Amino acid sequence: MMGILTGKVAWVTGAGSGIGQAAAVALAKDGATVVLTGRRREALEETAEMIRSAGGTAEVKPADLMKSSAVEKTVAAIAKKHRRIDILVNNAGLNIQKRSWKQLTPKGVDEVVHGNLSSAFYCTSAVLPLMRKNKGGVLIHTSSVAGKVPSLLSGPAYSAAKHGVVAMSHTINMEECVNGVRSCVVCPGEVATPILDKRPIPITPAERKRMAQSEDVGDLIRYIACLPPHIVINEVMINPTWNRGYVASLQRGKS
Repeated sequence: MMGILTGKVAWVTGAGSGIGQAAAVALAKDGATVVLTGRRREALEETAEMIRSAGGTAEVKPADLMKSSAVEKTVAAIAKKHRRIDILVNNAGLNIQKRSWKQLTPKGVDEVVHGNLSSAFYCTSAVLPLMRKNKGGVLIHTSSVAGKVPSLLSGPAYSAAKHGVVAMSHTINMEECVNGVRSCVVCPGEVATPILDKRPIPITPAERKRMAQSEDVGDLIRYIACLPPHIVINEVMINPTWNRGYVASLQRGKS
């Protein structure tokens, strides 16, 4: 499969479902060799089969990205085989059901912060030396609209962690632009992904259909990765047209 990303190596985390899976498929369609990482090998193999059946190239490397040693081991294996990582899609993340201040526990805080923020730092720190050596690369981080506007719906821990991802991405550009390294943080609104299953209030199938879809965000990530080396999109927000927050505000205004 030939495309603008032919010859490039993309490492996609959280690649077993949702946005990560969609991004991996989209990058492979444009020619990238895609390395898939997440905790569930079976889910990663499903993504790999989707890519291979379409003529793309995918490798599966399961790892728990909340452990820095596992991240370093994974990056070392990619570097040994390919000698490069041109694209990092820092997408691994999670949320919990008991997320309000009344319910939140230290264990829950650790799970959300490590799963969304620490893991992103570990992956970024591991790939930057390789990108500096190769004088270029692009890092694309999945944050959230909750990373721009604190949300009780998403919960305080998730909001705080995703704010951290936004700040992290901007500081990469501030320091690494002289090395040809670019960083973009993507802030999606509601996307119909499996993480919605953790919502305290269930989301209906009709509501999911009106949300942004994983493929919408995956294609945006592909677009960012395909930009020429002299251009960086520092930050981008993507939302469904039928924005439930806006609609609720309109309804309150009519009451």
